[in-house]
Amino acid sequence: MNSSLLPTYARADLAFDRGEGAWLISTKGERFLDFGSGIAVNGLGHAHPHLVDALLSQGRKLWHTSNLYQIPQAERLASRLVEATFADLVFFTNSGTEALEGAVKTARKYQYVSGHPEKNRIITIEGAFHGRTLAAIAAGGNPKYLEGFEPRLEGFDRVPFNDLDAMKAAIGPATGAILLEPIQGEGGVRVLPQSYLEAVRRLCDENGLLLIYDEVQTGVGRTGPLFAYQRAGVAPDIMMIAKGIGGGFPLGAFLATRAAGAGMTLGSHGSTYGGNPLGTAIGNAVLDVILGDGFLARSARMGALLKDGLQKLQGRYPDVVAEIRGEGLLLGIKTHVPVAEFVAAAIREKIIVIPASDNVARILPPLIINEGEVAEGLHRLEAALGRFVRGEPMEKRVGGTAG
Repeated sequence: MNSSLLPTYARADLAFDRGEGAWLISTKGERFLDFGSGIAVNGLGHAHPHLVDALLSQGRKLWHTSNLYQIPQAERLASRLVEATFADLVFFTNSGTEALEGAVKTARKYQYVSGHPEKNRIITIEGAFHGRTLAAIAAGGNPKYLEGFEPRLEGFDRVPFNDLDAMKAAIGPATGAILLEPIQGEGGVRVLPQSYLEAVRRLCDENGLLLIYDEVQTGVGRTGPLFAYQRAGVAPDIMMIAKGIGGGFPLGAFLATRAAGAGMTLGSHGSTYGGNPLGTAIGNAVLDVILGDGFLARSARMGALLKDGLQKLQGRYPDVVAEIRGEGLLLGIKTHVPVAEFVAAAIREKIIVIPASDNVARILPPLIINEGEVAEGLHRLEAALGRFVRGEPMEKRVGGTAG
């Protein structure tokens, strides 16, 4: 197809007309089970009635005013996030990569106003994905995303995944913060152990550093609790969120303790659209559902049920499945076959999964999935695995990692 879109995605030959809960209906009328959730975005599935009501109700009244005025919807959403987390302060953005920019600025300004302007470097972890802006790709350090965009933005030092000795060695006089994902999503659904997170927290406290979590993909119920750091019980000083908080509407934020945010004063940061009435009304609607009685516990049960089923598939297809990874409903299948071929096989079985690095397919169903849909998803994934046992050829070009 001759498209006027910039060709930065290898899009699958597939388009969708509408969605219903955990299901997508293509423009050809075919029903697909959505185990991708728009890359961990549609936590409440498609066309959730409470989100639709919030969109229509607020949309009929007021979409946008700018942050030159009070925005009650943003004030309410910020207070709810503060009440549910470690944070004291919230700044709303439109995306995760914008949240990264704000978090980096906040960390640097903290060190500056604390009398340490030289502490402007941030340690990150190899395999991380923090977005697509120049700062975000410099933080991630993936050569694939950096190629052609040199010189890279200065200020980031990378260490190997789950290597505490390397982390200790990387801390120097210019280090101001450590940035990490509790679970790397695009990096291959790699989970950092609780002991590692505890040790990094101690390193930050001992060296006067800020700890920044990227919970853009892991947050808003995706791993079981509201945020992944709550599973480990190790709180950051700054946290980036997006994806699930808008339920499909572009919304992100960075959260901070009052101490960490001390330098972000009048005029130090801004956003034209971030936190507008429409976006934050929908964000509040998302929290209405996710913070409802029993919702997170039920979602965690579905995650445990799905992970158990995937591990059983690994036992039945050891020549195709190398490993099952992840927590909650952020799961990954590491395959012996090329992951692009497995994703294509899944599409043939009318189930959507998302490719990631390290030859992993991400399994990211909406948090509202039920037991019957878990069983149906496992059935379709098994059918996809069976295609490799039978030696069927697979089309490799089915899109790419995007976040």
